[in-house]
Amino acid sequence: MRETIENFNTQFAFKPEIINGGRLGKFSKFIVAGMGGSHLAADLIKTWKPDFDVAVHSDYGPLSIASNQAKDTLVILSSYSGNTEETLDALKDALARGLPVAAVSVGGKLLDAAKIRGIPYVQIPDIGIQPRMATGFSFKALLKLMGEDEALQKVSGLADSLVPLDYEAEGKALAERLYGFVPLIYASNRNRAVAQNWKIKFNETGKIPAFYNVLPELNHNEMTGFDVKEPTEMLSKNFYFIILKDEDDHPKILKRMDVLADLLESRNFPVEVLSSGTGDIFEKIFSALVMADWTAFYTAEGYGLESEEVPMVEEFKKLI
Repeated sequence: MRETIENFNTQFAFKPEIINGGRLGKFSKFIVAGMGGSHLAADLIKTWKPDFDVAVHSDYGPLSIASNQAKDTLVILSSYSGNTEETLDALKDALARGLPVAAVSVGGKLLDAAKIRGIPYVQIPDIGIQPRMATGFSFKALLKLMGEDEALQKVSGLADSLVPLDYEAEGKALAERLYGFVPLIYASNRNRAVAQNWKIKFNETGKIPAFYNVLPELNHNEMTGFDVKEPTEMLSKNFYFIILKDEDDHPKILKRMDVLADLLESRNFPVEVLSSGTGDIFEKIFSALVMADWTAFYTAEGYGLESEEVPMVEEFKKLI
C-alpha cells in the first residue's frame, strides 16, 4: 500500500488506447456503470466539470436512459477486475437494448466480452493494486472514451507535478489526531466525490467507520444531530469532523463552513479544516486524494491493521 501511494502520480503517465475505436461514435451524454472503486473516476469527472452530462449506475436492473436519448448516450462499463456482477448485469441490459457501449477494465469477463463482440474498450494496466487506488488510470481511460483530449493532456501533467511524498507527514499527523475517533467528512456539493473518496479510503484502507455529507444540505438536517445535550452526549462524543474547504467554492458555502466549524468547536467537537490550496482543478482533486490515502494508511497502521486487502468484501462475495 505504501508503495502504491508513493507512486500514484505515475498513473498519469498512462496513455490510454481505445481498442476497436473505429466503432466508437461521438456522444454528448454518458452513463458509467460500475461499483466501488470502479466508478470513483466518473464521480470525480463531475467535480472537474459539474455541467458535464455523466451519470453513475451502481446497481442491478435496467439502465436509466430515455429512448429518445439512447443514440446520444454512451454506456461505459467500468470494472477494474472485469468480473463485477452488477457491471456485467448492466452490460447484458445495454446489449439487449442495443445501446452504444464501451468498456474499461484490466481484464476478466468484461474484456472477454468486449473482444468477442468488438466493443470499444480501454485496458488499464494490471499492476496488482486495489481498484480504489487506480483512480488515475480510470480517470484517464474515461476521458479518452469521452473524447476529452484537452483535459486528458492537462491531467497527464500530474505525472510530474504531483509528488505524493509531499503529503505524507501531514497525513500521518492527521491520522494520529484521529485515533479513537470516527471521521465525518464534509465538503461542498461540487466536491461531493472528493469527500466520498475520503470516506471510502477510511473504510477500505483504514478499516474504520467513516461518513460524509455536503453543504448546504447538511446545515438543514444532519448538523442538528450534533447539538449535544446531556442525554445524547454518549452518542456523538467519538466523532471527528474534517471539512474540505475549496476557495473556489461559492462564497456562501465558504461562510457556512466557517460558521459550522465554530458551532461544532463550541460544542467541544474536534474539527479539522483542510484547504485545497492552489493549482488547477486536477491538482486540487488528486492532491486531496493522496492526502486521504496517507491519512487512511496511517490510520490502519495506528490500529495495527493491514491496509490493502478488503477481507470482509471477499467474504461477502463468497456468501452471495
